[in-house]
Amino acid sequence: MKDKPRHSPPPDAASRRAAEPVLAYPQELLPPADMTLYAQARLGMERVSQTWVAPREASVFSIPAGHFFRIVSVDGPQVGDLNLWNANNLAERFFSGKTRALHGTHVSTGDRLWSSLPYLRPMATVTYDTLDWYGWDDDGAGVHDVIGTRCDPYTALLLGGREYHHCCHSNLVRALVEYRDMPLSAAELLVHDVLNVFMCTGFTRGSHQYFMKASPARPGDFIEFLAEIDLSGALSTCPGGDCGASHSDDRATCHPLLVEVFRPQKGALDGWKSPSVSSYSGNHGCEGGSTE
Repeated sequence: MKDKPRHSPPPDAASRRAAEPVLAYPQELLPPADMTLYAQARLGMERVSQTWVAPREASVFSIPAGHFFRIVSVDGPQVGDLNLWNANNLAERFFSGKTRALHGTHVSTGDRLWSSLPYLRPMATVTYDTLDWYGWDDDGAGVHDVIGTRCDPYTALLLGGREYHHCCHSNLVRALVEYRDMPLSAAELLVHDVLNVFMCTGFTRGSHQYFMKASPARPGDFIEFLAEIDLSGALSTCPGGDCGASHSDDRATCHPLLVEVFRPQKGALDGWKSPSVSSYSGNHGCEGGSTE
């Protein structure tokens, strides 16, 4: 609980609060995705791989640039935590904070998942979302958020006083250790804030605290992306199941998720190319400084 205010409003409090909001990052300034081309490229695409993600576990998968991938609800409402890396450079990873600043707290068709600094480019573009009908509910909640960080064993211990090893953070770490055959300590540093696929979340109106409610996803629902660059992805099936009551424990009913990768027909993406990394000089105002 936050402390009650200790100071009375000043005489001009109303005028201060009445300042007009200004969008920090107007979307019309962003380089646009060619959604017409992407929609056409989806037609006739062929599934080339599928990865099943078991309940309370995570799996890693690869998506070549110019391929589509889907995360599919198969057995029941289930939240998934998604990490993305440049397959050829794991230092370039999904930047949920910048994605949130550019597109809003929740993503859907036409929004893009951006990579970390100093690269800052689209890693994937949302090309289809069967839950786009949800919009914003009466509680102010939406689906597919980039505000939650991922459930983790450190916060579980802090709040619950016990260790739990199937939080999404730990699931993603284990999956990366196995897939990349790397030390646990190195893998943990690569796990990052997520896209909460199928998760229904918002902020309370009173205290502006992050809340979750039961996911509206049902079997057959999916969110689909175009891989803008060669990607390695990792998806964890959250131990909270639909996250309607709890997470970071074994009480919730959990379901598997399916990741499908599709190859478009030859020539379907003619004229498309992977976006380049940021062209910023990297000087940071250091006169005569080297970027090396």
